[in-house]
Amino acid sequence: MKAYVFPGQGAQFVGMGKDLYESSNLAKTLFEQANDILEFRITDIMFNGKDEDLKQTKVTQPSVFLHSVISALVLGDKFSPDMVAGHSLGEFSALVASKVLSFEDGLRLVETRALAMQKACETNPGTMAAIINLENDTIEKTLNTINGIVVPANYNSPGQLVISGSIEAIDIACEKLKEVGAKRALKLPVGGAFHSPLMEPARAELEKAILTTTYNTPICPVYQNVDAKAHTNPDELKANSIAQLTGAVRWSQSIENMIADGATYFKELGPGQVLQGLIRKINREVTAE
Repeated sequence: MKAYVFPGQGAQFVGMGKDLYESSNLAKTLFEQANDILEFRITDIMFNGKDEDLKQTKVTQPSVFLHSVISALVLGDKFSPDMVAGHSLGEFSALVASKVLSFEDGLRLVETRALAMQKACETNPGTMAAIINLENDTIEKTLNTINGIVVPANYNSPGQLVISGSIEAIDIACEKLKEVGAKRALKLPVGGAFHSPLMEPARAELEKAILTTTYNTPICPVYQNVDAKAHTNPDELKANSIAQLTGAVRWSQSIENMIADGATYFKELGPGQVLQGLIRKINREVTAE
């Protein structure tokens, strides 16, 4: 069975999507439609901008979303997934690719999400750190002993869990986790504490937009971040989209469940190859490209 996966923020690079724009009339139409919806020429930044411009959250998230979704849509009938999943932001790409959301609705939600997250980062400063080579249970138990906000955020692969929270709590957590056996505890160059309670203002703002957006029945099961399970019910898909901003990305568990349900081939659509690497670490017996 074939699964398609979609990356999140961090996969962006200058020049992304330019080949699609120049080689496909459909892609060109969709990119221009996106420029109109966003009311600025995001394609100019994506194709020829500067790194610092592309790293702005209001640009990064729509850019990665557009590259991912348009990569799926230009495949036409060749895009026939048995299941889909997306990492963090990528879940919204998966929802559009699987026909849960229209292209326009998906882009508007991603724009709302990006702006709300940027605002939350300014209101509630925080950060994230990657914990390398330590059991998830040990990380979770250690975090429970720390005063302040610090939680598991991304269960990326065996031996790689990203934590998120206040700057002070993350600093304390990194030291404690190294003391109990982590090979490394690396603070990440991110603008805030994504997938933590500090994103609650953004979650509340995004919820208002999602509740007024139509969610349709997907063409295949969507494995969602918050519980790593397959969903086809529009109400469940909507509820999980709302919970995602403050919940953990259970990527490793999602891939394991997709494999258990029959996935043998994973295709990453979007910029970069990060998810391919994570999937190979989760299970070396499947094909990921």
